[in-house]
Amino acid sequence: MKKLLALVFLLLPGLAQVEVSFWHSMDGPAGRLLSAFAQEFNGKQSQYRVSPQYVGDYRDAETKLVAALRTGAQPVLFQAEISFFPRLVGEGRALALDAHLSLERAFLEDLFEPAWNYGVMEGKRYGLPLNTSTPVLFYNLDALRAKGLKAPRNWREFEEVARALTSRQAKGFIFVTDPQAWLFEAMVTSRGGSLVKEGRPNFTSKEALEALEMLWRLNKAGALSARSMAEATFAQLDFVRTKGMMVMASIANWPAAENFSFAFTLGVAPVPREPGGRVPMGGAQLVVLKGATEAQVRGALEFWKYLMEPQNVARWVEASYYVPVRKSAIPLLEGFYRENPFRKVAFEQIAYAQERPRHPQFSAWASVLAEALEKALKGGVPPQRALEEAQRKAEALR
Repeated sequence: MKKLLALVFLLLPGLAQVEVSFWHSMDGPAGRLLSAFAQEFNGKQSQYRVSPQYVGDYRDAETKLVAALRTGAQPVLFQAEISFFPRLVGEGRALALDAHLSLERAFLEDLFEPAWNYGVMEGKRYGLPLNTSTPVLFYNLDALRAKGLKAPRNWREFEEVARALTSRQAKGFIFVTDPQAWLFEAMVTSRGGSLVKEGRPNFTSKEALEALEMLWRLNKAGALSARSMAEATFAQLDFVRTKGMMVMASIANWPAAENFSFAFTLGVAPVPREPGGRVPMGGAQLVVLKGATEAQVRGALEFWKYLMEPQNVARWVEASYYVPVRKSAIPLLEGFYRENPFRKVAFEQIAYAQERPRHPQFSAWASVLAEALEKALKGGVPPQRALEEAQRKAEALR
């Protein structure tokens, strides 16, 4: 009898659910919602079963994936941070999805282009949008008002405000040297520059030097607190406890910040910007990894389509504060944005957002740059020397 049942399941594979393992880096409200989405999707149909698993932050997830790929134990679906995404494609780990996707024109036109376009490399689609963010400037609104200041719109105003907010008890600005140099990149692109030019690192550009020299001046003046990513919790606490008056971070950091009890009114502003400047997108792309069966690929894509339903995009934004990737979700978010207009700042920056460089080695280059920023701001290495050293090291990577 058991042999007969086994034969039936072989002949009728539709009776057996296809397992779609999904590794992600979302904790807190966003992680809980991803689990809820998977449960809902699994309950709506019987063909696929999506199994989400939190595998740590982006860096931890990358480490675990690299180890899993060596043994063939990788998941079907992986949330790849957007600077790691090109590496997966470049190393031949990601599956090209064009042959598996059949999307209506109306759906494609409803997606915001920067988020959708990022998933394409060398003319093929490897990534699907889920969480898209832009960096923003969080600030102590009460402190600015007390001094008659407004949120800075450009970098000259920013430097003036940071100095004006500095006192014996507080620094005007907290700068976090994140491992992928995303926040520094925002200071470069918002000046009209780029960290990559003609497929090579561009760390010694005029805009990069101007950005680091500004941070260097603030540091020398006692108006800057430089923190590494390992010290990110201290950076948060410094801001909450009014030891720092401004900090740049992803809009997606806001839900976590709400776990703290603020003694002031939180303000949120766009990244200061020069004419023609842009802001780099952050977030991740969903990638189907090679090794997945045809049925698993279909299951992963069906789950992504479920995530992209307008009401689910709206739920996702309300839980995570990420930017909505579909235009049809905007009317569903009117109440959320009206409740606190600052929540809309990151979304409004989409108008001048740009994709991060899609080069397989960019993640490694950015890591070298992050080390150089730390050497300059915490080790006293002059800006030009720090950037020239980072340029040499990045160019030497193979």
